[in-house]
Amino acid sequence: MSSTTITFSQVGLVGTGAMGRGIAQIAAQAGSKVCLFDTNPEAAASAKMQIEQQWQKLAEKGKIDPANVERWSALLTPVTALNDLSECDLIIEAILERLDVKRELFAELENIVTSNAVLATNTSSLSVTAIAAGLKTAHRFAGYHFFNPVPLMKVVEVIAGLKTDAPTCERLTQYAREMGHTPVTAQDTPGFIVNHAGRGYNTEALRILNEGVTDIVTIDRILRDQVGFKLGPFELMDLTGLDVSHPVMESIYNQYYQEPRYRPSVIAAQRVAGGVYGRKTSEGFYQYDNGVQQIPEEPPVPVVERMPPVWVSTRAARRAELYQLLKDLGAKVETGQSPSAEALTLVAPLGFDVTTVAVVERLDPARTVGIDMLVEDAATKRRVLATNPATRTDYRDAAHALFASDGKKVSVIRDSGGFVTQRVVASIVNIASDICQQGVCSPQDLETAVTLGLGYPMGRSPWATAGDQPMCSKCCSTCRPSTATRATGQARGCAVVVPSV
Repeated sequence: MSSTTITFSQVGLVGTGAMGRGIAQIAAQAGSKVCLFDTNPEAAASAKMQIEQQWQKLAEKGKIDPANVERWSALLTPVTALNDLSECDLIIEAILERLDVKRELFAELENIVTSNAVLATNTSSLSVTAIAAGLKTAHRFAGYHFFNPVPLMKVVEVIAGLKTDAPTCERLTQYAREMGHTPVTAQDTPGFIVNHAGRGYNTEALRILNEGVTDIVTIDRILRDQVGFKLGPFELMDLTGLDVSHPVMESIYNQYYQEPRYRPSVIAAQRVAGGVYGRKTSEGFYQYDNGVQQIPEEPPVPVVERMPPVWVSTRAARRAELYQLLKDLGAKVETGQSPSAEALTLVAPLGFDVTTVAVVERLDPARTVGIDMLVEDAATKRRVLATNPATRTDYRDAAHALFASDGKKVSVIRDSGGFVTQRVVASIVNIASDICQQGVCSPQDLETAVTLGLGYPMGRSPWATAGDQPMCSKCCSTCRPSTATRATGQARGCAVVVPSV
């Protein structure tokens, strides 16, 4: 694209770390002249060199035309003073997350650039309105939040501050498309869209770990194999680095005045205090040997000499599917009104714990095991069972062996209302619904943001829609309870109450 047709012909990047370099790269690829500024002059020159090396690697792999390397490189210019950005029609700041430093920078930039120039911050956790509070021309200031690595993460949040005018956001939205990214628009609220929506994944997983429901590896395996997340929550925190993700958790929690659903975990705080951040320190929730994640082997499937008959609770969810599964596994299924004295009793609670179901249905807890049937068995690579505190070891082992008999992986966890998947999915849907109900963004932009920015499998569609109706909407009258909502037993308009133990 030529500079004559692009929204911003000359862009200034303040801060040349990983984020600044990534934004500069796609801006140049779009055809903009890019001025690189850093308080360390050597960093700006180094940034240009690193971007050029990245292009050269892409050319060698045949992913870009080699002729583009020289053409794009000519668009990158390191500068040594803020005054050198005076001709830029867009300034993007990508410096450290400190409100006072950002305010000071933009106050200075406001007096340097032309009156038509747009000022944008790449902040991930600070208020756009607060950064712009001291500006005389706050109408031309907005949030422009990219994700790392910028060239690969194809979504950018365009955030309007309290005084931002519509044309500013429209120009930034159009420019995002010109850079090959997908723009989503958000109101200036803590965490915007992606970091706000992401609270339901990591924080609920940390809560499950803290309650001793199961271990780190098992939580990750369940959410990858049963639901389809690309990374488990603890793998994701190790990749991002707890020194980055935990402060974001704290920031959003405090900005929402200690809303319980966003409460950070002491587990993460302790690891940050100990310098155990993840991959970057070779130690996090996992150990890393030369950058390779060390993963324990799957627990062995118990050997059971005599498999007991199986009785399925009359209130078990998706009873027909469970009966068919047991038939396919070759189980001897009892069909009486109550289980025999030897039967393994199966329950499939949605939103409740195994113990409560056993008590309510007057089942022998020693022989009762729960199975999570939220996700269709054919669509999952792992089955999840839960024991209650009274479940005998031989019945636990029998259930494990039975459901692993066709080669599918099985995880056995301790009793918890909602197992693992139901809790995490319900938490995600709950927060997503609240985001749209608050008017932070549209359901469509939320769908795009969580799919591209968080890598959630198929957005929220499998969980949060019924037919063509989005669960999240400003108008609660259009909402219908989703599968995940019903799983909690708390379908109340847009609210999904995540069970706790």
